[in-house]
Amino acid sequence: MKNILIIGGSYFIGRVFTLLLTRRKEYSIHVLNRGNRPLRIQGVEEHICDRNDPERIKKVIPPLDWNVVVDFCADLPHEVNNMINNLPGKLNHYIYFSTCAVYKTSVDYPKYEDSPKLSGSIAGPFGDYGYKKYLTELELIKNCESKNINYTVLRPAFVYGPYNYAPRESYFFDLILANKEVPVPSNSIALFQFVYVTDIANLCISCLANSIVYENAYNLSAEEMISYQKLINVFEEISGERIRTREYSFKEIEQRNIPLPFPLEQHELYSGSLISKTLNFRYTPFAKGMKDTFEFYKKHFFKK
Repeated sequence: MKNILIIGGSYFIGRVFTLLLTRRKEYSIHVLNRGNRPLRIQGVEEHICDRNDPERIKKVIPPLDWNVVVDFCADLPHEVNNMINNLPGKLNHYIYFSTCAVYKTSVDYPKYEDSPKLSGSIAGPFGDYGYKKYLTELELIKNCESKNINYTVLRPAFVYGPYNYAPRESYFFDLILANKEVPVPSNSIALFQFVYVTDIANLCISCLANSIVYENAYNLSAEEMISYQKLINVFEEISGERIRTREYSFKEIEQRNIPLPFPLEQHELYSGSLISKTLNFRYTPFAKGMKDTFEFYKKHFFKK
């Protein structure tokens, strides 16, 4: 069997990816994380380690021929540097999960893979997140090229789906299921895009040791453009409920600290067509993916 090392595969995207991969029976699956949330999945070998500890990496990870490393959690350049330079065994293909937040803000939409990238931190609570992820991409490329390791960079847009720990769709689910009023921005024309976590997992599986995606970066983003009004319409469709909404101005949203999770004033649109054409992949329709997510959340996570 081929060996795969999954870094950070116990929370959201990595968890869904690992669960789907176990069904394939093609890989000997190894997961590296800090052990805070054990997977305990049959057929998956878990290694407990802080990726920032080079000596621990050398001690904990077995010296195998690694067909693929899939890195879900590196946020800083030194983190991929540590892994590539201290991983025991031989490495063929490194898949790094970056983000669509690496692109510069501009009026040119959608953003393609070759659109201008951030050249520094930007204003806001996550102002350095995208820039540091881009620097991490560059560090990955430099290391892989110097060591003749194949690499692929994947940049998801807004991710939704089962096990999502970010309070995005779940923020609305909690209000809807409790029959509470849902805040929405007034006069918002912002459009944004999503990608379903199961689509990400399946796309990543299709990338594993696949030479057609070597030395490339790809946006992961479904075609549908979503607004807050569209979002409410979909939530009504999937819940079967008439949702009570209340509009707030942008200023009121800021003053009241209303945690609306998506853009209010500026579009965030990304083309995910390159990878779908390359791998002949069709994204899940937004309403279907959100319906499955809603049912999963209602069954497993909603607290009455």
